[in-house]
Amino acid sequence: MTDDTAGTPVVPDAGTASVTPPEPAAAPVPPAPHTAPPSPTVMTSAYQPAPVATRRHGLGLLGTVLVAAVVAAVVGAFAGIAGYALGRTIGTEAVAEPALALAPAAAVSTQVVEGSVAQIAEQALPSVVTIVVEGAQGSGSGSGFIIGEDGYILTNNHVVSGASADGLEVVFPDGERLSAKVVGTSPSYDLAVVKVKRTGLPTLPLGDSDQVRVGDLVVAIGAPLGLEGTVTSGIVSALDRPVKAGQSSSDASYINAVQTDAAINPGNSGGPLLDAAGNVIGVNSAIATLAFATEAGNIGLGFAIPSNSAARVAEEIIATGTSRTPLMGVLLDLTYFDGGARISDVTPGTGAEEAGLRTGDIVRAIDGRPIADRKELVVAIRSYAPGDSVLVEYERDGESRTAEIILGEDSEQE
Repeated sequence: MTDDTAGTPVVPDAGTASVTPPEPAAAPVPPAPHTAPPSPTVMTSAYQPAPVATRRHGLGLLGTVLVAAVVAAVVGAFAGIAGYALGRTIGTEAVAEPALALAPAAAVSTQVVEGSVAQIAEQALPSVVTIVVEGAQGSGSGSGFIIGEDGYILTNNHVVSGASADGLEVVFPDGERLSAKVVGTSPSYDLAVVKVKRTGLPTLPLGDSDQVRVGDLVVAIGAPLGLEGTVTSGIVSALDRPVKAGQSSSDASYINAVQTDAAINPGNSGGPLLDAAGNVIGVNSAIATLAFATEAGNIGLGFAIPSNSAARVAEEIIATGTSRTPLMGVLLDLTYFDGGARISDVTPGTGAEEAGLRTGDIVRAIDGRPIADRKELVVAIRSYAPGDSVLVEYERDGESRTAEIILGEDSEQE
C-alpha cells in the first residue's frame, strides 16, 4: 500500500484506540513477577463528548464537585461537635488550657505580577469561549478563542466536525450564547474557523511558535469537562513532536506538535496555549492517555498545533473558505520500517519530480531535521507552507544525496 504526504497517510496505530502515540512510553518495571505490565500509552483528542444528548453541559460534574464539598463540610461539622461533646464529658475536673496566640496573616499584594499566570489568565480569559455541539451522534463540547473582533473564532476540526446544520453554539465568558456557523475546516491540520454575529470582541494575538523553547512557561485555558474558563499552567516539554490526532481515520491529522505538561483534559480541544507574554503559541488538540484507562484524562502529556501553522490556515479559511496543505509530491512505501521514509512513487509535475527524486529513494532529513519514519516526514512537510523551498537529504543505492524541492499544494474544501 502507498499513500501521499499531502493527504493523511494510513499509519498503523500499533494497538492504540484512536491516536498513535508519537513514541511508545517506556513501561515501568512490574512490582512482582506475576503482575502484568502496564498498558502502553495512546493518544486521544481533548474533546469532550456528552454522555447524553441534553444541554446540561458541565452541570453533572459541577454537581458532583458541589456534593463532595457539602459532604466534607457536614463531616467536618459533626467531627467538631463530637469532639466538643467528648471534651465536656470526659474527666471529672475542669482543666484550664493556655490561650492560643495566632500569628497575624502576612500581607498579600493584590497587584498582578508581570508575566505571572494570574496576569496571563486575566488578559486571556475574556477571549476564550466554550463551543457546544449537537449532532446525529450526540452532543459534546470543546473550546475555542477569538481571533477576529467581528466574530471569528479558531478551534479544532474534530470539535465541530460532528455538528448538525444548526447544532453549533458558542458560550462567551459573560454568559451570552450565540449560534455559530462553520466558515471552513482543515482536517489535515485539525483546525476550523467558526463565526458568530457579534462585534467588538476581545481577541488573542497569535505569537511566533518558531521562537518557543523547551522549558518556557505556558498556560492552557479552556472548558475541560464543560467547566468554562479553567486555567492550568506548565512548561513546554518538547517541540516538533509528531502526533496523529482526530476522532477517526476520516478526519485524522498529523501535527508537528508542541508538547506540554500543562493539564489538558477532554473539553480543552481548541483552546489556546499561551506564552508568558499572553500570545497564543499553540492550539490544544490532543492528549496522551493510558491504554487501560476507560476515560481519557491528563497524565502530563498534552499536544498543541503550533501557532504559525494555525495562523496561516486560519487566514486562508477566513479569506477563501478553504485551506492549503503543502505537497512534496511523492507516495510513501507503507511496508518500509528500516529508518527514514522510502518513496514508492513520484507524482508527475511536482517539485519532487523536478528535483530528480525517484522511486526507492529513502528520505533521511528535511532541512536538517532527521526523519525516522514516514509519519515524521508528513508532519515535517506540514510545518511549511505551499511554495516554500526545503532541502531534502535522501539515500539512493547506499549513497547520500541532497535536493531542493519547492512544495506544491492541495486545497481542502469545507
